[in-house]
Amino acid sequence: MATNNAALDEAKLPFWKRSHYLDRMNLRDLVFAYFQHYTIIAYMALAVAGFAVFAWNPTGLWRALAIVAAAAAVYPLVWHLLHQYILHGQWPYKFKWLAGTWKRIHYDHHQDPNHLEVLFGALHTTVPTIFIATAPVGALIAPEGARIGGAALAFSIGILTTCYYEFMHCIQHLAFKPKWKWVQHMKQRHNEHHYVDEDGNFGITNYFWDHVLGTYYEKKDRPGRSPTVFNLGYTEEVAKKYPWVKDLSGGIASDHPRRRAIANAKKLAAEAKAPTEEQILAHAAEAVGMDTEA
Repeated sequence: MATNNAALDEAKLPFWKRSHYLDRMNLRDLVFAYFQHYTIIAYMALAVAGFAVFAWNPTGLWRALAIVAAAAAVYPLVWHLLHQYILHGQWPYKFKWLAGTWKRIHYDHHQDPNHLEVLFGALHTTVPTIFIATAPVGALIAPEGARIGGAALAFSIGILTTCYYEFMHCIQHLAFKPKWKWVQHMKQRHNEHHYVDEDGNFGITNYFWDHVLGTYYEKKDRPGRSPTVFNLGYTEEVAKKYPWVKDLSGGIASDHPRRRAIANAKKLAAEAKAPTEEQILAHAAEAVGMDTEA
């Protein structure tokens, strides 16, 4: 069958050439995959580089502690604002030059929330954003003559915070119930963001700013499913005027990703061609150790 052949072909690919789906993985699988992902390896390298710059141009202990605290504190607010007003904004897809980036960094994730390769952000978008959000904070707190070191320290803290966010984000998409209550709460709120209503619960690991800005909710508060929870408002009607995301995606899907996966599998199975007579003979010959050309 075509589906079986496709699975076998995929299994032969190098680890990161394959597709990985978090709802088919356990925690051990995730840890193995997480630390092998090139994005996480790049983040770790950047964090080490930042700490090296800080060691070369240190700020002093108390300033350093203040920078660490400030960078860690500003991160959840910056993430919330980016998530709500840019990633869920109704404007990025209206620009041809920006549509592909928006599709890659968030639209694809809502179309298929459990696809690991899509979940991690693209380095060319995440790294500059982390730098802009954190480095100025470190530079402002650092004393004169240690601005570079302060900026580098804040950037490294931002990178490590991103690694934590990404790991917890992955956990929220694993098909298991966490033991710790706080992780259960985090996972439940994030799943509501993906499967109930996308217009809320924007904080992946920290919902403080959702409470402050009025975007926090629980399923009981919004009993009906948002019709745009999987396409972020990029509908067929919108695509008529702004077609670039649709063209790049090969269409628009608005139903549950699992239903789409089942439908695609059935379609592939239905389209699979029956084996030819030559293929049947070749398979039979192989089974009994014969040569069909003899």
